[in-house]
Amino acid sequence: MASNDHPRRIIRNFIPIQVCKELEFIHKSNCTVGYRPNVFSTTLSHLIATNCAHLIMPFIPIREKLKEKVEEVFDCEYELFIEFTGLISWNEGASIGWHSDDNRSYLEQRDFTAVCYLNSYGQDFSGGMFHFQDGEPTNYLPKAGDLVVYSADNRNIHCVDEINDGERLTLTLWFSRNSSFDEDAKLVSLLTQSILNNESASCIPLPAPSNMYWFSLDQGSDHQQGYDICFARLFILGFNIYTTQGMTCFSEKHILESSDVLMKPLKLVRGDNLYCQEFANLLHALQAVQYYVWKQPALQQSEVTMGTSDIVLLSEEQKEIVHELRSVFLGTKTTFCDSYPAGSSREFHFDWACFSAAIASWKEDTFELHKQLLMHLPFWKDYRSLFSISSLVVEK
Repeated sequence: MASNDHPRRIIRNFIPIQVCKELEFIHKSNCTVGYRPNVFSTTLSHLIATNCAHLIMPFIPIREKLKEKVEEVFDCEYELFIEFTGLISWNEGASIGWHSDDNRSYLEQRDFTAVCYLNSYGQDFSGGMFHFQDGEPTNYLPKAGDLVVYSADNRNIHCVDEINDGERLTLTLWFSRNSSFDEDAKLVSLLTQSILNNESASCIPLPAPSNMYWFSLDQGSDHQQGYDICFARLFILGFNIYTTQGMTCFSEKHILESSDVLMKPLKLVRGDNLYCQEFANLLHALQAVQYYVWKQPALQQSEVTMGTSDIVLLSEEQKEIVHELRSVFLGTKTTFCDSYPAGSSREFHFDWACFSAAIASWKEDTFELHKQLLMHLPFWKDYRSLFSISSLVVEK
């Protein structure tokens, strides 16, 4: 049990690295503008709303494991409800001063916090050290797989240093003793409606309103200098986009109104090469690329081939459209940098054949996750709770 004066504990290697990588894939292919400057977030309700409900399946065993651990550490077995689950990334310039996690009237229901770190200080980002104001331990350097749990009240006032470079990524949960703030009941209701409304059972993502993806650098300005964060994540990985949706020149002040272009079918570009497969929208393309980044090390070791007709050279006219799209939706330096701190590097080997294989694998994995979701949903509806169901129970 944790100390009563400053109830907290750091648990090393709580989440396996492969799970950290899977959650990183989910966040980087779905996140929206967050609650603080230079912060981006992915919530379970957002995944459901954007037709990506199947992506909540990897969270289920982790949420259970975290809840059990928090109840064990703070000696409150069977007393807690999960109030919030989210993936949160802090980018260059993000920070937060001294505070407790229940420091607003609308947050008073929060009793405990669990923060799982999905990447590491010094390797994936610089800055972003975590500090407690009083008690021990005082300072913590984030490391992938580690878990920090603490009470959400003023016994654990804390802060996070400014991120200097890279992207600091966490899975964060808050717990409450008040059942009326149980996240699960709300999620089950959203899931039920989502499945009922999805007559085609398609798992193609449907992007949220464009303002949720637009990172504005000058919020007080009429023309809102900034960039689309989905486009930015593609760009830092070496991709551009091409669309045949009748692109015309956009004036700066109509950027957000023009974002419907990103909701329509488009193709990916790398260098002067155009990948001929069409994606339903920008979010669809981003998920394919992020899946490749996640699975690329394994794909490199397998022998894959693809048809020569799948890749063509861009024409001069197509290059102009690619450039125009980039200037409209990525007209400024992004917050993401290259997602790695200065002085570090990560080799990103790219191969079109591996990429094509990754898309096929991604479709198979998506189908399997959707199948699991459909098997679990009747049980969740009965209990108004999200929990893991063994295959034996499902078969019965």
